[in-house]
Amino acid sequence: MWFNVVKNTVLFPIIFGIVYVMVSCGNFSKKDEGGRETEAGRPMAENQQQTTNTQQPTITVGANQTEGYVPLLKGKRVGVVANQTSVIFKQPDKQIATTSTKSRNDGYVHLVDSLLSLKINVVNVFAPEHGFRGTADAGEHIKDGIDTKTGVPIISLYGDNKKPKPEQLKNMDVMLFDLQDVGVRFYTYISTLHYVMEACAEANIPLIILDRPNPNGQYIDGPILEMENKSFVGMHPIPVAHGMTIGEYANMINGEKWLKNGIQCELKVIPVKNYTHQMRYSLPIKPSPNLPNDKSINLYPSLCFFEGANVSVGRGTDKQFQVFGSPFLNKTKYTYTFTPQPNEGAKWPLYQGRVCYGMDLSKVKTLNGLDLSYLIHAYQATENQSEFFNAFFTKLAGTKKLQQQIEAGVSETDIKSSWQKGLERFKATRANYLLYK
Repeated sequence: MWFNVVKNTVLFPIIFGIVYVMVSCGNFSKKDEGGRETEAGRPMAENQQQTTNTQQPTITVGANQTEGYVPLLKGKRVGVVANQTSVIFKQPDKQIATTSTKSRNDGYVHLVDSLLSLKINVVNVFAPEHGFRGTADAGEHIKDGIDTKTGVPIISLYGDNKKPKPEQLKNMDVMLFDLQDVGVRFYTYISTLHYVMEACAEANIPLIILDRPNPNGQYIDGPILEMENKSFVGMHPIPVAHGMTIGEYANMINGEKWLKNGIQCELKVIPVKNYTHQMRYSLPIKPSPNLPNDKSINLYPSLCFFEGANVSVGRGTDKQFQVFGSPFLNKTKYTYTFTPQPNEGAKWPLYQGRVCYGMDLSKVKTLNGLDLSYLIHAYQATENQSEFFNAFFTKLAGTKKLQQQIEAGVSETDIKSSWQKGLERFKATRANYLLYK
């Protein structure tokens, strides 16, 4: 049986280099010319030019620690759960982070390409929502296929086949899992993790997780999911923002025996070096088409509730999850407008070609908890409140109570107070599985 966590590994910089991400635990907002709070995050290339005493040690993601997992793959038939974020970073002067909708690829090599160059026998690639290259719309059915670059078979784990089938695992000896998560219950990569762990446990195939930081890991917030509302956007009794990395979350799935029939997966986590949950982490590659930058990732836990209402979150614009609006919101209260049009990640956006009235949040200060004010105010300002929520809202919230509270006019303070007992119980459980402070 493998140890659960690998520690004190030695880097292998000659082949793969090291990932360097500049982080600071100081104030992450600044005043703009109008005196408003704005995000202080910049592309990593700019951050690397700063040399202040407040900078923390650089971090190294699991994928870069090749000496910790490549020897375990030699001579084995390997399956890889991966997408566009599954990369090994090169030397720091080559690493580029971006807040644009197109990421550069000269600062890293894809994990699958790296493994194949080392003569590792990659027999299957398993792709989560948005596909192996990360270009599919949210909810879009992903088909199996062949990667045109490598010729490796790609098996979709989104759509009808969310769990690897026994016949898809029969020619495998070990599974490697490397996805950049955003630390939110309804972001489906942790649901994919659950099903991969379950399939591996049933097939007696060990699973290696290459861990990455949680960009929303500095806080824990939201209602705890009630299991009668279990779905692919929420499978476990956790809050909306859970404050864990993929590796820590896998430990919790195992330890709490959340897999079918209480089975457990043979698990090995390659942890991130020099990382704490208090660190801000700027993602070098967008984790999905509609999370293009740090601001969208920070706002996502709060704004995704609108996906369960008749309000757009900016899909079909260049400010996805940084704006919200609807043709049905009060035009005197919401003067900001946008008109969704088809674009990458939104072939058929909500309210395509229609003017939406709402708010631009792209300059608000960084959130350190869920902000329900946008949702509450939009509900109060909609033309027909009976048509505001749809059935998907309860799945996102994980409880019927949140919709009932908003409809009853309960304040945000009182709503969040009602979560506290559940959050305290979750934090006590979470503490058993943490790999980082």
